[in-house]
Amino acid sequence: MTFKFDKLYRLGAWGAAACMMAICALIALQVTFRLVDALLILAGMKRLGISITGVSEMAAYLLVGATFLGLAYTFVHHAHIRVTLLISRLPSAIRVWFEVAALLMALFISLILGYELIALARESLQYNDVSSGFLSIPLWIPQSVLVVSVSLLVLALLEALLMALRIALRDPSSFREATSIDDSEIH
Repeated sequence: MTFKFDKLYRLGAWGAAACMMAICALIALQVTFRLVDALLILAGMKRLGISITGVSEMAAYLLVGATFLGLAYTFVHHAHIRVTLLISRLPSAIRVWFEVAALLMALFISLILGYELIALARESLQYNDVSSGFLSIPLWIPQSVLVVSVSLLVLALLEALLMALRIALRDPSSFREATSIDDSEIH
């Protein structure tokens, strides 16, 4: 399947990669500061005591971003785990309807999640909620990342559902397994 909004999903994947790189950079800096302090103590000198305040809090929020921003990309590139042991044995004409049903359920759950995340971010913004850690980050910021991420997933699921429905209604016997790789993806 070819997705029309693939560039948008790739942008989410780049955001997830940036979050992962930021996590690595923060942790590497923190470890480097501790290593320098340990070496100074071994040399009989006074430690510098440099550390990044709230690094675990920042890493936790970045991990949420890395996890959720990549959802749509991994879905459209068939990287999610799918259990197809039973439905892979069905004829294409029946299997496509199982795909439609699964996509409908996933879309429904994602829409509910997105709706509730929007309400949560709106409430956090209204009451000026901040995190309880060292940094006091306004909670609407990481919650907005979740809203964008789930919105991308909803768009990807909707696109996949429309493609599956088109196949189911026009030519169900031509349905290919969603986990099969197109020749265009190989090159």
